Amino acid sequence: MLTQEQIPALIDATAYDPSGDKIGAIKQVYLDDRTDQPQFATVHTGLLGLKETFVPLEGAQVEGDRVVVPVDKKQVKDAPNIDPDGSDGALTPEQVAELYRHYRLPSRPSGTRDTYSAQVDESDVAGTRRGADYDAERGGLSSDDAMTRSEEQLHVGTETEEVGRARLRKYVVTEQVQQTVPVSHEEVRIEREPITEANRDRAYSGPEIHEAEHEVTLHAEKPVVEKEAVPVERVRLGTETVTEERTVGGQVRKERIDTDGVDETR
Repeated sequence: MLTQEQIPALIDATAYDPSGDKIGAIKQVYLDDRTDQPQFATVHTGLLGLKETFVPLEGAQVEGDRVVVPVDKKQVKDAPNIDPDGSDGALTPEQVAELYRHYRLPSRPSGTRDTYSAQVDESDVAGTRRGADYDAERGGLSSDDAMTRSEEQLHVGTETEEVGRARLRKYVVTEQVQQTVPVSHEEVRIEREPITEANRDRAYSGPEIHEAEHEVTLHAEKPVVEKEAVPVERVRLGTETVTEERTVGGQVRKERIDTDGVDETR
């Protein structure tokens, strides 16, 4: 069970469900007016603009800057929510009953009391809300002669999320390649030579009149194509970090103190 001493550690801590899914940042804590123990918290999930959604704290555990609440993230998505600017810091019995019905809690308390804002410190655990010198249990002004003015501060950070994936895929395409290669071939050429002293003996060596044949084999080159697969390059996927600036904003609440019946000139 969470105690009042743990409330400062809850504010701005990140709420997670039992399976480890992130729900959002805790902004306010509500106490059970019977036990003064943390009963509910509001979480900014980022799904409904500036509205904050209620989650129960019964059975929640603080683990460093993480708070594991006993409900599933899907339940929180449809849970009752409030507008922080329009909240008076207390839950009505009707709101409490609605929360107990939504989360199917075993019993319903008689009511809730104060809320703790984003700047809770150890002085807030006494049971009063920062920014108002009002004793919620007694219903009157406190004995402190000073009034504390508080304001929310905007804390901006970054978180890493998966935005996409890239993969390499190799496939085969066929293309037509042409190359020019020289080829040669043999052709028949008739050569005639007169009878001379050098070839006279061979010319007169045969019969005077007869038939004869002489055959010559012709040769020609032809193109021959062979294919060979050879590595040409290596391809891999790499990542690089590119830093860019983005402007983010949000609404913050500030307390203002007015005077009534005081001479401002003095």
